[in-house]
Amino acid sequence: MNQAVSVWLVVALALLAANLPFISNRVLLVYRLQNPKNLAVRLAEMVFWYFVVGGIALLLEQRAGQIAPQGWEFYAITATLFITFAFPGFVFRYLFKHR
Repeated sequence: MNQAVSVWLVVALALLAANLPFISNRVLLVYRLQNPKNLAVRLAEMVFWYFVVGGIALLLEQRAGQIAPQGWEFYAITATLFITFAFPGFVFRYLFKHR
């Protein structure tokens, strides 16, 4: 797998993972709760998925070559991008009227 495919794979995974907490009513797609998930649970799940996608990205970077050192700026930008990717799921869950 070349580097361009790896980058687009990580972007697609991040887009999917950022929206999973808002689309599914199960915690981590496995555990069903008695009551619907509240926003705090969804945000905690989103943080979990952020680290999962980051681990996959780290694995792909390691397979491509040497891992580049990252500062706090990198993590601030990727977290902001992940939150931006979660916007469609947030709109679907909280701003659309469901019957």
